[in-house]
Amino acid sequence: MANTYTQLYFHIVFSVKGRNDLTSKKWEVELYKYIAGIVSNKIKN
Repeated sequence: MANTYTQLYFHIVFSVKGRNDLTSKKWEVELYKYIAGIVSNKIKN
């Protein structure tokens, strides 16, 4: 039996009604770090 290789890519898009920018710019970087931390912890487990 041949070796198998699987690679998954996820593209997550957040959008609000009317595409209004509801996240203030001062919180945007911290929010992305928080989301990245959650995703990386899920991948490790």
